[in-house]
Amino acid sequence: MTVTPPRLADRWPVLGRQLRDALVAQGDDALGSQIETLCVVTTCGCGDAFCQSFYTAPKPNGAYGPGHRNVVLDPPWRGMLILDVVHEQIAYVEVLGRRPLD
Repeated sequence: MTVTPPRLADRWPVLGRQLRDALVAQGDDALGSQIETLCVVTTCGCGDAFCQSFYTAPKPNGAYGPGHRNVVLDPPWRGMLILDVVHEQIAYVEVLGRRPLD
């Protein structure tokens, strides 16, 4: 039996809206349109108290390689919001220095 991971918009609706709004404000509507369908595959797991990052695609074995880029966004909190985008698909959302996800 295959378990479908939860959608970002269902698990953390406020963060989902903030992420979409930050992408649209930056003019990246194509990535912003992905937010409603992104799933939370697994959390980062680093154990750092300030990190709430998560994968929206399976964790790579090593580096992402060709087709990878980082998108640095201006979050509405003191901290960082950085996306790993692979072949124009959001693969990882780095959330640093934010109060607990909601």
